[in-house]
Amino acid sequence: MARGYRIGHGFDVHRFSRRRKLILGGVEIPYAFGLAGHSDADVVLHALMNAVLGALGKGDIGTHFPDTDPAYQGISSVKLLERVLGMMARAGYRIVNGDITVIAQKPRLGPYAKKIREKLAELLKVEPHRINLKAGTTERLGWIGQGKGMAATAVVLLAKAARR
Repeated sequence: MARGYRIGHGFDVHRFSRRRKLILGGVEIPYAFGLAGHSDADVVLHALMNAVLGALGKGDIGTHFPDTDPAYQGISSVKLLERVLGMMARAGYRIVNGDITVIAQKPRLGPYAKKIREKLAELLKVEPHRINLKAGTTERLGWIGQGKGMAATAVVLLAKAARR
């Protein structure tokens, strides 16, 4: 039996808004629309945080950072991720690897994938090869396929951190 490992899955979705910048994985992506939300609506980091919280058995981001709390209005999801990673460290875990999928008809993320992956690795304090980033479309089906927003899923593996 494997001891000291935890796996978590996360999901997030946001609709597009003309009044926002598009931030994915902590990286600003040039696009006519951003994502609507209480925070900066970084769908990648939200899915990732939900995965880490799930692996820890600590609920989801809505539990820890409710959209009814004005303290989180417009906050950078990088700051929220730092808090989640603090919870992870206090619980005695570290990231082994992560796999993230962005689901969007547009914009095409290929030109930004390397930069997002490197930013995620920096934020998670792991080597870039431990983070995988994929993007897919819905073949123009549903509201995502109609260009009304995007979603992301994430899976993480955590391991008990070595004691110092």
